[in-house]
Amino acid sequence: MLKLETELQGKQARFGDIYPILLEKNITLGGNWDYDEALFDGILNKDGGETIYLRIPFDVISGMLEDPDTQIVFGQPFVLKHVMNVGLDHEGDDLLATTGLNQFQSPDEKDGQIRRKSRWEEEGERVIQGIVDSFPLLDERHIG
Repeated sequence: MLKLETELQGKQARFGDIYPILLEKNITLGGNWDYDEALFDGILNKDGGETIYLRIPFDVISGMLEDPDTQIVFGQPFVLKHVMNVGLDHEGDDLLATTGLNQFQSPDEKDGQIRRKSRWEEEGERVIQGIVDSFPLLDERHIG
């Protein structure tokens, strides 16, 4: 995992204002979220069974997640690599596993070794800066 130093950490926004901007940049609300904390998730690179993700954690300050008026605060973004087993799943459906369609297959490595770290740090920081630039009202104070 590569932690990124960006202007986004500590900033607050309304979920309904920031989420469309994130979607335009192919960053979605990650699975396994809770009502008071979650991750925005985007793919920086996918090569075979290796996927490099940009993850942006956030906490809910007020409201309930996915409500447009919910106020959130961003945590420290990071880059993470997952290595998926693209071979046969001998305990499950081989066809789904070999085609990569088995969404329930666990990654071989959830936090794999990232080669060319500076490249992915720069790419993650570039995407985060694009978010900050696209949402100039993003501020450390309450936005509403």
